[in-house]
Amino acid sequence: MRNIILSAFPRNMRLPDPSTPNLKIDLLPEIRESPRILSEVDAALKAKQMKADVDEYLKTRPQGGCSFLTELKQRLLLSPSEAASAGTRYNVPLINSLVLYVGMQAIQQLQSRVPHAQATANTVPMSVFLVSAALDIFQSLIGDLDTEGRYLFLNAIANQLRYPNSHTHYFSFILLYSFAEANQEIIQEQITRVLLERLIVNKPHPWGLLITFIELIKNPRYNFWNRSFIRCAPEIEKLFESVARSCGGLKPVDEGMVSGWVSETAH
Repeated sequence: MRNIILSAFPRNMRLPDPSTPNLKIDLLPEIRESPRILSEVDAALKAKQMKADVDEYLKTRPQGGCSFLTELKQRLLLSPSEAASAGTRYNVPLINSLVLYVGMQAIQQLQSRVPHAQATANTVPMSVFLVSAALDIFQSLIGDLDTEGRYLFLNAIANQLRYPNSHTHYFSFILLYSFAEANQEIIQEQITRVLLERLIVNKPHPWGLLITFIELIKNPRYNFWNRSFIRCAPEIEKLFESVARSCGGLKPVDEGMVSGWVSETAH
């Protein structure tokens, strides 16, 4: 059901084949357009009196001694009574709201800094993408959260991998960058799990989900096939190979589809 909803795309759009050789999604004309969001993205942040703190951090990005990042994990937790009722210790709507709101603010900042002609010419300086308060927030969460919280956080990101648009582009970058920069293999394993469990079910599969997974398994810079969790058992390895074939094959490529966002210099 989740895949069916996330696979929706504008009726006047023709989706590029994710398995197209040398496909560069950052050169697609639609990739700078934002999707229509009819819900109040920041409602959960406002309900927990977090929006002002998030906005302040995104605006000022204070260095050293900042309590916002260190306290963020704790603020995403439910009370014991709420957790017992919800079946999880985390406020899932709040996580979803935080991820999408921060991502939307980051995209607006990035697009205001980079002229349209430069952005579509695939010449955006990597420093523009990597030096941002939003990335600080995402990297802090992915490192500080426990296994349960990180799984919910990664799912909130994967929910934005939809048809070609600026949200799909940005959140694909966040997942791939987090995989490449992870200092624990459990993080890479959880990123893989979140993508894989959405791909092993029947079609449809969201376009952005396919693009991200194909990039991960085919681009040598991620060293995906040498990860220990891929080789932990023959049946697991066969599962990955089966899904990889259905997504366009196993052969590595020299350049990434999202090269405008994640480059060799980023890792």
